[in-house]
Amino acid sequence: MSKRKNNGYTDEPLGDIRVIDDFLPRPEELVFKEENVKVTLVLSRRSVEFFKREAKKHHTQYQKMIRRLLDLYAARHQ
Repeated sequence: MSKRKNNGYTDEPLGDIRVIDDFLPRPEELVFKEENVKVTLVLSRRSVEFFKREAKKHHTQYQKMIRRLLDLYAARHQ
C-alpha cells in the first residue's frame, strides 16, 4: 500500500471570493489569421525598447506583440 503525501490543502473556509471577467480569447479566435494591412507608424524609443525586451524574453517578435496589443484594445472598445 502506497502512502500519499499531504498536498497542503485544508478544509478551512476560503473567505471572500471575487469572480473576474474572462479576458482570454476563445480557442476558435486563435485559429483564424486575420488580414493584415501594412502601415507606417512612428513609436517612442521607450515603447519599442520595452517590446523588444519582452519579445526576447518570450521568444517572439516585438511587432507581433504590438499588433496583438492593438487588436485586443480595438476588440475591447468596439
